Amino acid sequence: MEIICTRPSCTRPRNFFSDLDDEVKIRTIQQKYCTACGMPLLLADRYIPSRLLGQGGFGAAFLARDRYTPTMRSCVVKQFQPAGNLSQQELAVAQTLFEREAVVLEQLGDKHPQIPDLYAFFTPIVPSSDRKSNEQYFYLAQEFIDGQDLEAELETKGKYSEAEVREILSEILKILQFVHENGSIHRDIKPSNIMRNKQGILYLLDFGAVKQIAAGGGNPGKSTGVYSMGFAPPEQMSGSQVYPSTDIYALAVTCITLLTGRPAEDLYDSFNHRWNWQVHAPQTSDHLTAILNKMLLPTPAQRFQSAVEALAELNASPNPSTPPSLPPLPNPPSLPNPSTLPSLPPLPNPPSLPNPPSLPSLPKTRQPRFSLVEVLSSAAFTGFEGALLYIGLVSILSVSGISLGLLGMALGGLVFAQTRRIIEKVDLVIVAGITAAVVGFLPILQGSLGIQAVLIIATMSAASAIAITAFFRLIYQLLSRFL
Repeated sequence: MEIICTRPSCTRPRNFFSDLDDEVKIRTIQQKYCTACGMPLLLADRYIPSRLLGQGGFGAAFLARDRYTPTMRSCVVKQFQPAGNLSQQELAVAQTLFEREAVVLEQLGDKHPQIPDLYAFFTPIVPSSDRKSNEQYFYLAQEFIDGQDLEAELETKGKYSEAEVREILSEILKILQFVHENGSIHRDIKPSNIMRNKQGILYLLDFGAVKQIAAGGGNPGKSTGVYSMGFAPPEQMSGSQVYPSTDIYALAVTCITLLTGRPAEDLYDSFNHRWNWQVHAPQTSDHLTAILNKMLLPTPAQRFQSAVEALAELNASPNPSTPPSLPPLPNPPSLPNPSTLPSLPPLPNPPSLPNPPSLPSLPKTRQPRFSLVEVLSSAAFTGFEGALLYIGLVSILSVSGISLGLLGMALGGLVFAQTRRIIEKVDLVIVAGITAAVVGFLPILQGSLGIQAVLIIATMSAASAIAITAFFRLIYQLLSRFL
């Protein structure tokens, strides 16, 4: 079994223990230590880190197994690992954020199915690698979501459709509604913090930057400067007060990056201080565009003030992919019983009128006009089919009045079917392919030419039909302009 050492300074973090290949041994072993730096490997005596999942500015995440559960379930163990040379004050702030994530996960994870559950929070003190001092580490163990975050998903599949973005927007707004109603603000909404598991369920991750509105001391809503560039709104970047609409702004940036497939910084016009994303997503409906643009307004008071308000606006108009339902027809007014109506005197016989003049007959409904592409496609199809039919009929009946008559009838039927749009577009390719296949599998229809020669002749006939049709169409257009 391979176990990863979680000491940040370890030079050889990979450790292999053949004796732990036995599951019974895994459950009963007391402790294992890193062969390079002596760091205890079994975290809290139960979590076995096996792979580094990721590393950021304030910590690292490891995939681990819980040896004290019946199935040795997988989980994520996060370790507080501040990067860079932080001052004592900055280190204290970062540590507070890490501890806050554990608190929020404990408060929210158990109550909402789309927020990971907290399993444990522990702060072991272990000897340093040189054995001259002790070091304290901070860990939290949480539910492992087996899937892919939206940032990785975007790189794999490309930009999202409007229907997909609407689904993501709706689901995350519902989660944010729960988060905000429980007195917290996430403050770091972005594609990499939204995970889709293998069943398609979306999860909101990484509550390390969360701000609790009800937290005591100082200004509880003031930003601490922890945010992701491009996704944070102006009030967060300036270190000012943050609000639920701060998360709504970041969620809108997430949505436009998914719609356009472009990074956030490419969508912001810094010269005019406004978002310019619609040019990269021209098919987005006016309804969704208006919602996202309101979420992206620079002033917090101008945005939706809550996830509930944004969700209501999103649901106010149906998805463009589904036709709107028609309102029910009003009930017709009830008519009085005819027996209760007073009897009227009989009307006098009307005077005889002369026969009305005959009305002109209405013109017949015109067939829909054909585009140039449709006309040329039909010409190519007719030329291709005509060549194949001619070769096949001549091979069987030789050149005779019967073969030429059958050819004329077949071509007339094909032309009629195209003018009536009985066969069109893809149908032309399918019919031509079936005809070519029949000629290819029946040598009797090829005569002495062979299938390759037959297909070449048919292709040349299609090209000639296109050229002739285009020539006569040009003459017709020229004459129609002058006559």
